[in-house]
Amino acid sequence: MVFNTIEHGWLTNVSHRSSVNCDERPSGSVIELLVVHGISLPPGEFGEGWIEDLFCNQLDPEAHPAFAEIAALRVSAHLLIRRDGTTVQFVPFEKRAWHAGESCFEGRTRCNDFSIGIELEGSDDAPYDPAQYRMLARLARLLMVTYPAITAERIVGHSDVAPGRKTDPGASFDWSRFRAMLQDDLYSASEV
Repeated sequence: MVFNTIEHGWLTNVSHRSSVNCDERPSGSVIELLVVHGISLPPGEFGEGWIEDLFCNQLDPEAHPAFAEIAALRVSAHLLIRRDGTTVQFVPFEKRAWHAGESCFEGRTRCNDFSIGIELEGSDDAPYDPAQYRMLARLARLLMVTYPAITAERIVGHSDVAPGRKTDPGASFDWSRFRAMLQDDLYSASEV
């Protein structure tokens, strides 16, 4: 899949499922951080569509015992990359998605104010799919071109901005692999 543009904060050529779990960024905010997350619902299971339901406040608390205490959460991410690399966008990039929670990067708190959140369908202890790495690298390159304050050094894990509270994307995420793909000419901005 080729992404040609971001129009009005939305990626072209991906699915859109709008979430109300977002709001305006503070006046003068510059998007300068990309936070990579990992999520599976139920924990350790993939492909059921429950993540999308969570981000859209439609998660049925009775559908699985693990959902009872999280169904009322009001959370979102800008993007979800499923196991096969297909992508869903929930929040336009100009808005603040509710993904990082209590967080801090380089001494600045409230990372949601200045970041984009990308969820990978996965878990801390299961390898991520090659299609997810390819898609994440392509999306990151496009976002770096569109929002030049995001640099390779400003792409971090949720665990980096919320240490002790969050562990995702976990030890199973291969940062070296991702960073090599990010730098590879194959995934340059002209390819996205």
